[in-house]
Amino acid sequence: MLHGIVMAGGSGTRFWPASRVTLPKQLLPLAGPTTLLEDTVGRLAGLIPNNRILVVSSSRIDRQVREQLPHIPAENIVGEPCKRDTAPCIGLAAMLVTRNDPDATMVVMPSDHVIASQEEFQSAIRQAQAIVDESPTRFVTFGIKPTYPAETFGYIECGRVISQGHGPSTVHAVATFKEKPPADIAAAYLAAGHFLWNAGIFVWRAHTILEALKQNQPDCHQRLTRIVDAWETPHQSQVFSEEFAAMKGISIDYAVLENARNVVVMNAPFSWDDLGGWSAVARQRGTDNEGNTIVGKHLGINTVHTIIHSNEDHLVVTMGLEGMLVVHTPDATLVADRNHEEAIRRVVAELENRGWSEFL
Repeated sequence: MLHGIVMAGGSGTRFWPASRVTLPKQLLPLAGPTTLLEDTVGRLAGLIPNNRILVVSSSRIDRQVREQLPHIPAENIVGEPCKRDTAPCIGLAAMLVTRNDPDATMVVMPSDHVIASQEEFQSAIRQAQAIVDESPTRFVTFGIKPTYPAETFGYIECGRVISQGHGPSTVHAVATFKEKPPADIAAAYLAAGHFLWNAGIFVWRAHTILEALKQNQPDCHQRLTRIVDAWETPHQSQVFSEEFAAMKGISIDYAVLENARNVVVMNAPFSWDDLGGWSAVARQRGTDNEGNTIVGKHLGINTVHTIIHSNEDHLVVTMGLEGMLVVHTPDATLVADRNHEEAIRRVVAELENRGWSEFL
């Protein structure tokens, strides 16, 4: 059976001050009226029943996740005791779903993506599932045709076309995975025409990814086994905390995919955006006649190409601004050049250094 795995433990520091430790970006309505997490889970409606959707987040936001997803069974919402990247997260999810479904197929998704067409998304997942059913040792990942030389996305180099008749999307063997490149390399990838953005969405058999983790990350696999052996026992919380904290944090790309032979990439037929920073909000929300993106109550005088993010209870007035970012929250306000939004992470680091945890 097909199971949906939603990874919802990110922090979203580039969306500070709207995104906080206890209210990270996936819990915010950044792209529209509903939150990114609600949108991600809603994308599976009609494809995967609620009792086969597993949400892995952080114990710090466990309550908020449950409030936003009241239709997901409580036991299917798992809060990690600490952050350890995607390999331990996915491995834990795989072990949990195989307890009741040893032949489970997993679709693994981050909770901070914007995908416009639910129908096209579900069609692509069905095609990927058929590819895995045909060859259960395959790992399927999704690639997005690049539209500009992005420096903030990883890339996948496409190899030979895989012969398949399961759907309309082209499927290639993965030649190589590429890290986030500098501008000149990103431009070369775009010009080459056979590189795709790495969407970080995967489909595979749970036992296949677990076998790969066992071979490539044996310590991680052993500790996950101890955690799941103690699941639903009086020792669950203690074992989970101790063993998970002892793991090395590593992404599934580094841990498995970059060294695996049977990895294929589907050219995603759906529109996709990774909300990595405030400029992505402008892409999703659109702009007015002056090129401004406004969320909340705003009065602008001689203000152009600026992002304003506030609420309807607080008026933001700007005069003579161009290419700026203004984010207002009840206890913190950010004013920055839009070209410097990547540096927002430095703000968060400085707040940590100063011990101003009330603003994190």
